Amino acid sequence: MLSAGQPFCKPEVSDEVSWPKTPPGVTLVNNTCPVGRVGQKQRTCGNSSVWLDVLSNCVSEELKKVSTAADNFLQGVGATQKVAMDIFEGMRNNSEPANDSSNIADIMASVNIIDTMAQATQYVQLDEHVFPNFVTSASNMLNSNWTGVNDTILHQMSSKYINSMEVLVKEIQINKSSGYNTTNLELQFCSRDDCNLTVFDIGVNLNKTDGLMKVMAIKNLMDKLENNYEKREPTDLILSATLVNNSNSNITISLLFPAQQDNNSDPLCVFWNTNLNKWSDEGCIANKTGNYTLCECTHLTSFSVLMSKSDTSEPALDIITSIGVAVSICCLVLFLIVEWMVWSAVIKTHLSHFRHTAVVNISVFLLLGDCSFLASSNPANLSETTCLTLTLCKHLFFLGMFAWMLCLSILLVHQLIFVFSPLRKRVFMYLSSILGYLCPMVLVGCSYVYYNYTGTKYHNEKTCWLIYEGLLKGSIYSFILPVGTIVLANIFSMVVVIVTLVKTSVPDSSKADDKETAKGILKVVVFLTPVFGATWGFGFALLMLEPDTILFTISNYLFTIFNAFQGLFIFLVGCFGEQKVSL
Repeated sequence: MLSAGQPFCKPEVSDEVSWPKTPPGVTLVNNTCPVGRVGQKQRTCGNSSVWLDVLSNCVSEELKKVSTAADNFLQGVGATQKVAMDIFEGMRNNSEPANDSSNIADIMASVNIIDTMAQATQYVQLDEHVFPNFVTSASNMLNSNWTGVNDTILHQMSSKYINSMEVLVKEIQINKSSGYNTTNLELQFCSRDDCNLTVFDIGVNLNKTDGLMKVMAIKNLMDKLENNYEKREPTDLILSATLVNNSNSNITISLLFPAQQDNNSDPLCVFWNTNLNKWSDEGCIANKTGNYTLCECTHLTSFSVLMSKSDTSEPALDIITSIGVAVSICCLVLFLIVEWMVWSAVIKTHLSHFRHTAVVNISVFLLLGDCSFLASSNPANLSETTCLTLTLCKHLFFLGMFAWMLCLSILLVHQLIFVFSPLRKRVFMYLSSILGYLCPMVLVGCSYVYYNYTGTKYHNEKTCWLIYEGLLKGSIYSFILPVGTIVLANIFSMVVVIVTLVKTSVPDSSKADDKETAKGILKVVVFLTPVFGATWGFGFALLMLEPDTILFTISNYLFTIFNAFQGLFIFLVGCFGEQKVSL
C-alpha cells in the first residue's frame, strides 16, 4: 500500500508487461513469458523512484528441458555417455543468441548447465565424443555481449563459465582427438614431451616428461570477467592450460601473446585464481619481445595479459622481508642463548620467573614461525604436502606467539591489581600452558578439520598460507579473529596497567627485586604490545583498503617492516632493556 505523499515509480508498460505503481526498493515478479518460454520477469523500483531495467528469466522451453536433464544427470538419473551427448546437443541447438531481452536468460541457463555437467564429472567419466557439441555451444554463448544484468551478476556468470570450462576440459577423456576449433574457442591436446602449440595466435611451450597437456583459448570472455587491476587494460584473449596424468612437481609454461598495446605500455601476465575468482600475477613473469608479450608461469590455469603505463611490482618489499626475517632469526637465537646463560640470575622471584617464561615462549614461537615462513618463501618448488605442513606450522606458531603475549599481559594486570594475592607458580604454569600451548593447537586443528569436512580449501598452494575469499570468508579468519581479539585484549591490559600505576601509590617494600621485575614487565609490555598491535593493525588495514591507493601502499610497507623485524625488537628489549641481563 502507498500512503499519501509517498514517492513511487509510475505505472508503465515495458517488455510487454504492465508494471503498476510501486514504492522504492520493492521488486515485482511477473510470471508472464512469451510463447515458447517459461520462467518469470522481475523489475525493481529504484531508491530514486525510477524503474530499473527488467530482468528476464524467461528461458526457452527446449533449453529448460536440457537444464532439467542436466540436473537429473548430476543426481545420477540416466548418467550415461549417451545422455551427456544428448544434453550437449540440446545446448548446441539452443545456443544461438537471440535478438531480444530473453537472450541473457538463455545464457544464464546455459552457463548453469555447463556448471552442472562439470560437477557431474566427479562421478561420471565422459569421453571425447561430447566435445563437438560441447565446444560449439560454449562458443556460441560468447557471441553475445551478455547485456541485461548488473556487473555483479555478469561477473558471477563469467567466473562460473571459465571455472566450469576448465573442469570439463580437464576431466573429459581424450583418445584420438588432437583438438577442436570454433569461432570463440579453440582446443588442442599434446602428449609429446616437448609441447609447442599455437592457439588463436598464442604460442604455448611446455617441456614435460609425461602426461597430456590440454590447451584452451577463449575469445570474447575477458571483458565479462571482473578486472581487479583497474589501471590496466585487458586483452581479449584468455588461455587455459591443464596437465593431466603428470608426475612433475615443477612446471614452467611459456606463453607468447600477440601485443595489442603501444610500445610504451608495460605488460602484466595474470592467471585466474579460481578460489578468489579474481586475476592474480603471482608466479608469472612478463617480458615484451617485439610485437609479442612472453609470459613465463610456474603453474597451470587460465592466463591472460593486462597492460599498464607503469610498473606495479614492489620488489623492495621482497628485499625488506628477506633481510628483516634473517635479522630476526639471528636476533632471536642470540636472545635465547643469552636467556639460557643468565636464567638462574633472573628468575629469583616468582614474578620474574613468570615474565621470562612468557618472553622465552614468545621468542621460540616467533623463531619457529619465521623459519617456517622462510621455508615456504618459494611455494612453486614445494610439494603439496610440504606446503600444507608449512601452512599449519605458521598458523600454529604465530597463534602461539600471540597467546603467550596475552599471558604476559594478564600476568602484569593481575600483579598490579591484586597486589596482596600473588599468583602461585603452579597456577600460572598450568593456566599459561593451556592458553599458550593447548588453545592454539585446538584452534588450528579444528580449523583444518572443519575446512576439510566442509570441502572448503584450507590453504592456498600458490602462497602456502591461509585463504582470503572476502569479508568473513576463508580460512584466514581462523587466524585474523583470534589475533585481533588478543591485540585488543593487550591494549585493554595496557590501559588497565597505566591507570593503575597512575592512581595507585605502590607501598614501600623491601623486595627490591620484585619492584625491578615489575618495572621490567611494564617496559616489555609497553614496548612489545604496540609493536605487535600496530603491526597487525596495518595488516588488518590491508584487508579493508582498496589496492593502488596511497594508504594501502603505506600500510603495506609498514606491515612488512614491523613484521620482518619483530625478532630484533624482542632482542633489544630482552637484552638491553633489563639491567640484570645487560650487565
